[in-house]
Amino acid sequence: MEFAEVLARRRMVRNYRDEPVDRDTLARVAEAALRAPSAGFSQGQAVIVVTDPEIRSRIASAADEEAYVARGFDPWISRAPAHVVLCVSEEAYHRRYRMPDKLDAEGREIEWPIPYWWVDIGASLMAVLLAAVDEGLAAGFLGTHAIADLKSILDIPDEYTPIGIVTVGHPAPDRRSSSLDLGRRPRPAVLHWQRWGS
Repeated sequence: MEFAEVLARRRMVRNYRDEPVDRDTLARVAEAALRAPSAGFSQGQAVIVVTDPEIRSRIASAADEEAYVARGFDPWISRAPAHVVLCVSEEAYHRRYRMPDKLDAEGREIEWPIPYWWVDIGASLMAVLLAAVDEGLAAGFLGTHAIADLKSILDIPDEYTPIGIVTVGHPAPDRRSSSLDLGRRPRPAVLHWQRWGS
């Protein structure tokens, strides 16, 4: 598939057919997260792939899927045949930037103007979403506020923070998000050349 087509076809899918995803295909999708950039090659991203139905059900409960379904949506979290849980370690970045080749002129770790661990895990997220489409699958992102529950269910070490779950599978018809009714912002409002407003 051409990259332009992958971009055009990428959307958040929130319903899946009851059909498993081939393990090798799923591995390629998950490993795409680890091909994303990381500041200073800190490599603070980590991925957990979940296909076990009981664990997926526990994740769905922690994410309050029941309330989501009560609002008329499909049970997409528990129904998705695979979850790709993306995690990041801020400490991995600090460790890397305390190494001699990354110290500032005074021999200290840099002052972080932007928390690049969040930037990099966002790049990992997009890589997974695009890789799923490239493999002929669908994916949807679920940000979770139940971080402590997710860490407990998946035995995630204290150093890592899960940022959310990418559900992956073969798409089924789903209810369109009302957010899409807003439409895309006009290009002149968001795409600028040379300087803002040009």
